[in-house]
Amino acid sequence: MSTDVITGTAPLTLTEGAVKELKKLREQQEIADDFGLRVGVEGGGCAGMNYILGFDQRKDGDTEYLISGIKVYMNKAHGLYLAGMEIDFQNGLNSRGFTFNNPNATNTCGCGTSFSA
Repeated sequence: MSTDVITGTAPLTLTEGAVKELKKLREQQEIADDFGLRVGVEGGGCAGMNYILGFDQRKDGDTEYLISGIKVYMNKAHGLYLAGMEIDFQNGLNSRGFTFNNPNATNTCGCGTSFSA
């Protein structure tokens, strides 16, 4: 399996709220230690591309980053679309869930889970 482990600067950031929620989810769902957070993109959605966010095992072609104690797996090809992105978790009256602040997005859908670049 061809993977890189990067201990330097990751191409994206997780806010304190996102880290707290991800650690809580990992504990509640009893996710094994060999799983990390997969962040990526896939074709689809109303704006052209959807974000991928979920716990997964490392795959061939992934780069592994350590962000605030969380292993993050990202396919190298997705870095172009995700560089500089911030993932946050909102827990308010008007919205609840993970949000994506992506400086590469030229257009986003109303719910914020789909974008074009």
